[in-house]
Amino acid sequence: MAKVSAIERNLKRQELVAKYAAKRALLKDIARNKDLPVEERFAAQLKLADLPRNSAPSRVRNRCQVTGRPRGYYRKMKMSRIALRELGSQGLVPGLVKSSW
Repeated sequence: MAKVSAIERNLKRQELVAKYAAKRALLKDIARNKDLPVEERFAAQLKLADLPRNSAPSRVRNRCQVTGRPRGYYRKMKMSRIALRELGSQGLVPGLVKSSW
């Protein structure tokens, strides 16, 4: 069995989140609606629990697209501070000007 990288695992999680987003939102609305009977709300919670764990948005981690590093992540560039600095020094990041580092 081949080891799956953290980047690939995170991409699979993002796909699952997108796939189940509408269904998850509908079930959450039903579970939170106090006007509905308790049995119906409880059934919605059970269906919500049956969804794949990795389809929850909180399971997705912001990771560097270059190295997979989870810390020091810049959302705008989608990479870590270390990868940003290396690629910026080489002039490979458009719009990034090396000031002094």
